Formats: sequence, structure tokens, C-alpha cells
Amino acid sequence: MKKIGFLSFGHYQDVRGSLVPTAREALVQAVELAVAAEELGVDGAYVRVHHFAPQYSAPFPLLAAMAARTRTIELGTGVIDMRYENPLYMAEEAAVTDLISNGRLQLGISRGSPETALDGYRSFGYPPAEGSSDADMARAKTDLFRRAIAGQGIAEANPRMTGSTGNLPVDPLSPGLSERIWWGSGTRATARWAGEQGMNLMSSTLLTEDTGVPFDELQAEQIDIFRKAWAQAGHEGAARVSVSRSILPIVSRTDEYYFGIRAQRESTDQVGILDGARSRFGRSYIGPPDAIAEQLAADAAVQAADTLLVTIPNQLGVDFNAALLGNIVNLVGPAAGLR
Repeated sequence: MKKIGFLSFGHYQDVRGSLVPTAREALVQAVELAVAAEELGVDGAYVRVHHFAPQYSAPFPLLAAMAARTRTIELGTGVIDMRYENPLYMAEEAAVTDLISNGRLQLGISRGSPETALDGYRSFGYPPAEGSSDADMARAKTDLFRRAIAGQGIAEANPRMTGSTGNLPVDPLSPGLSERIWWGSGTRATARWAGEQGMNLMSSTLLTEDTGVPFDELQAEQIDIFRKAWAQAGHEGAARVSVSRSILPIVSRTDEYYFGIRAQRESTDQVGILDGARSRFGRSYIGPPDAIAEQLAADAAVQAADTLLVTIPNQLGVDFNAALLGNIVNLVGPAAGLR
């Protein structure tokens, strides 16, 4: 049994064919889809976070709204770019959201990916310190955030207000949240680091390195490196691993209309240059459910992970995406040995 969730980028634009013309529609539909997904037996509802773009950008109000309307489905991010964050304010928002959800929050965080704005985190007021990189800054913020949600003392107490000395933790705290942090890793090296740090691993359809082997094999190697690093570091419990895939079962004329032409074009990995690095993009799974199931059963990384996140075309609306998720959970998943 593997957990199956969906990952939405939250695109919105008033263009022909889009059922999500505004930001409000994107947010409201995200909540409605989480409700529908829970009823279908989907295990997780995750949102991607981008800045300076017509997509989801502020995840915690959205996740809290989703939490208030659902009861069992995991709610998460994939991923929050830590370069843009105030770690302590984020710790408070994350704890509040997790308490509302009754402990269902799964937070994916990372150094971030290419954005529409050049060094947009500087506009948010977060330039890296002299001599350090944006990646260094993201890791330092991650360390402070994790210490804060774990309840460590952060700020020196004012004895005149508290009657004591020492350091105060952020408030509120949500028990167990510190064990539900995932690092979005695009390389084997960062996967090893995530394992050493004791975070879960979140790996998407993009790896910012290429060794010439198929995407799923490279990603499976990344997962193996992560798990070995976790074990060698002596962390308690079992680490979780998620991978993302574009999965589009064709079961109707509507599905064929939207995705049939993409089936051949996206049936293989793609290799290109991203941010100056040779990168490998994973293929899409498009076609009849039984054919997709066979392909997923042979996907080394999907089989190695415990959670599969399905990227969805959110601009096609709630009904279409609920039907898509239902086909994945009820037709593809069991045939692929995932359910």
C-alpha cells in the first residue's frame, strides 16, 4: 500500500478554456477539490508555492481552510521556498495550521526552484549574508524553523514580564509537526543531506543532474542514498519518501481531447539545461489505465517511495480533476499494485 495524493500548482488566468480565471477561484477550488479527494479515498492534498506569478503563493491560509473542511486527508506543500520566509513567523503559522488540522500537516520545504523574478527573495527583504549563497541562507532558515517548531527556546525572556530568565519558545506549538517536515531535493547530494538532517524526502519530476540513466532509476538511486544517510545518522523511526508524477488516464473523449496529443510527445524523459545545470525531466504517464498501471509498476522510484503525488491540471476545474483522481485511485492504483 502506498499513499496517493495530488499536487496542484494553482494556476489561474482568464484565458479561453480555463475554469480558473481568478486567484479567488483558484483558492476556492483548491478547498473544494480537497473535500472531493477525501471522499474518493485520496490520501493527500498538496499545493505548490510560487511567488510573483499567478499561482498559489501564501499556503497557510489555504491549508487552514482545507483543514477546516476535511477530517482525514493529509495536507501539505510541495514545496515552500525557504529563501522567501521569516522562519519564526512561519513556525507560528505552521503550528496554527497543524492544530486546526489535528496533526495532518506535511510540510515540504526547500532551497527553491527557478522563479519568474530575479532573486525575488531580495525583494522580500532577505538578501544572503556577505560570503554566503542563497542556498546557505535557505538551509540556515530551515535550521531555525525546525528548532522553533520543536519547541526550543528562541528569544531571551524579559524578566519584568515573565518573572524568569532563559529563552522563550514560539507559541503555539503543535506536537509532532517537527517530524513531518520534508526536504524537496533535486540531486543525490541534497538527498543525502536531507537524510543526515532527519527530514523526509520529497522528490519531483525534475532532477537537476543527469547521469545518462532513465529518470526513475536516477531518482531511485537518490532515494537509496537518502535512506542510507538517514540510517547512518541514527535517526529514530522510518523516513518517508514522496515522488511526483504526471498521470493522465484516458477514459473518455474529453480526456482524449485534452491529453491524447501529448501521449507520444511526453512518453520519454527530457534532458535540458536549467539554471546552468544539465537536468533530467521525468516522463508523463498518459493513456489507458491498464497501460499506465503497467508502466508505474515498472517505475523504480514509484516502487521505492511510500507516497505518490499526482500533479493535476487544476485549470480544468474541480469536477474534471476529481474524476481524474478517482480514475487513478480506483483503476490505475490497484492495477499497478499501489493500492
